[in-house]
Amino acid sequence: MGHMAETQPNSGDDPERTVATLWGTRQLPRRGPKHALTTAQVVRAAVELADSDQDLQSLSMRRVAESLSVGTMSLYTYLASREVLLQAMLDAVYSEVVEQLEAGGVGSWQEGLRTVAQANWDLYMRHPWVLQIFTGRPPLGPHAIAKYDRELRMIDGTRLSDVEMDAVITLVHTHVEGVARRRIDADRVVRRTGISDAQWWQRVQPALAEVFDPSQFPVAARVGEAAGQAHQAAHNPEYAFAFGLDRLIQGVQSLIETKATSPGRT
Repeated sequence: MGHMAETQPNSGDDPERTVATLWGTRQLPRRGPKHALTTAQVVRAAVELADSDQDLQSLSMRRVAESLSVGTMSLYTYLASREVLLQAMLDAVYSEVVEQLEAGGVGSWQEGLRTVAQANWDLYMRHPWVLQIFTGRPPLGPHAIAKYDRELRMIDGTRLSDVEMDAVITLVHTHVEGVARRRIDADRVVRRTGISDAQWWQRVQPALAEVFDPSQFPVAARVGEAAGQAHQAAHNPEYAFAFGLDRLIQGVQSLIETKATSPGRT
């Protein structure tokens, strides 16, 4: 089974109200006794539950309320819906990327893109559930926008146009997200089956040897054996992450050099 279906936090929700909630410019009406919690505490509790489960399938307003020892309905005085909660959770953990980017210092744009890639990879490894949230309509909260701004700064002043800068950051995100999904999906399979990749290969190899003729698939046999020996597994996400990032940076370097030697090109 592939990765779990993405949750779409925007569906059926009021985007204006969501933005106001994320920026703290609008408070929901509250009835009854004075509340002791803050919106940040509710979001933090939800993040902790999602981290513990490593997915969002069982995350509900009821579970969050139980973890805070309050009634479920009281949470709706902080966040209007589960969808808004998901957006707030995503914006909250984006602050970790901002901190990592700011701590990285200022170096070459190549180092900057590596920092962007590593910060996003680390985010997915800490919070795998982030990959289950559809971000085609991103949470336009303060940390999401700060994250985008810090990432763009890494390649500002490189002769790239603004549109190309946006495209490069999107390309880095796409690469990191794709490899991270494979890594997280593989980890889920190990937890679900209780069998490591090495154990799985030990079991499957005798059966495969009975039906697989290397002479019929010579390239697959040769390359598969070489990769398997190098990685001691069918796939090495960390190697794929580094290899792909190197090729990506080389491509951006080529684009920048082409623009530098082509007067008048924008």
